[in-house]
Amino acid sequence: MEKFKAGNYVSQGTFKSFIPAEINRVWRLDDMEIIELLSQADRQLGRLDMYSEHTPNIDLFISMHVIKEATQSSKIEGTKTNIEEALKDREEIAKEQRDDWEEVQNYIKALNTAINSLDELPLSSRLIRMTHKVLLQGVRGKHKNPGQFRTSQNWIGGASLSDATFIPPPHSEVARLMGDLEKFIHNNEIRLPHLLKIAIIHYQFETIHPFLDGNGRVGRLLITLYLVEKGILKKPLLYLSDFFERNRELYYQNLMKVRSANDIKQWFKFFLVGIIETAKGSIETFDNIMKLQKEVDERIQKLGARTSNARAVVSRLYQRPLTNAQKVSDLTGLSLPSAYKLVEELENIGILKEITGAKRGKQYWFDAYIELFK
Repeated sequence: MEKFKAGNYVSQGTFKSFIPAEINRVWRLDDMEIIELLSQADRQLGRLDMYSEHTPNIDLFISMHVIKEATQSSKIEGTKTNIEEALKDREEIAKEQRDDWEEVQNYIKALNTAINSLDELPLSSRLIRMTHKVLLQGVRGKHKNPGQFRTSQNWIGGASLSDATFIPPPHSEVARLMGDLEKFIHNNEIRLPHLLKIAIIHYQFETIHPFLDGNGRVGRLLITLYLVEKGILKKPLLYLSDFFERNRELYYQNLMKVRSANDIKQWFKFFLVGIIETAKGSIETFDNIMKLQKEVDERIQKLGARTSNARAVVSRLYQRPLTNAQKVSDLTGLSLPSAYKLVEELENIGILKEITGAKRGKQYWFDAYIELFK
């Protein structure tokens, strides 16, 4: 790592762009500090992965993790949609907030589409472009060639190339560099721990910046996709955007340190600490979910004849913790008056919380569950 060279700045006339060195090559790791962090990160990921085997109906809870990831990853890019807003339908969102809401919904679709596509496609430029196309479909970046690598120069920070914080490689280099990145992903002869490989992949992708828009969100998606494809996690349980968002300045600084000072060690340390902290947080969330499930089930049992329908409602709430009487009626087959009564019972025992304050069109949160993700 001491001999690591990130790349070179190359003059493009009126500005200099950075062309990163190719990454599909031999890497040597001989830093005990990094090795110790790797050991901790592997241990926490192993603990987290156990939940995918031992937690009943874990896919219900993953959907909330995805929603949290979507709001946090989009927040880094400047959107202001929170978890509660992301759960609402479009018509329930104020018109001036719908652009942000739609970007978050696209992120959810893009992540789910990419995860499902791993059954048929390898993690590749093709999959990355497909994911990007879903991400930008019909939102603010829809005119910036969704699903296509850029054919013009872009930049990061600043109002123009003249005052940019960082200028990625020219578009003529994108295909070569993305090809190299794809080879690195699948080169099993490179004996480098997977967590360092994905740290390098994320750094390299953000440095190439192959799209005109959406690079940050796609780059963060790559982390989860890699962990799932390589079997490090059986389910998509780990998302780093919350850690990156809370440490946003350090995130950008450490990426730039690699380019400006060839300091990849600091990036590795930051990335591995993110893995450790995020895995621990996810483990705590799953522990709290299981405690909540037990508490909620004990309350539901007191509903007598309504217990069966109440369980069906609560099961759906773990996937989408927002409901109303009409949704309860559709789910259970109860008449609307009976659905209202069941909702009232669930509110009385502290499972549902009414959020509109209106006499009609009332909406209810599964508030205790939402709080676990905030």
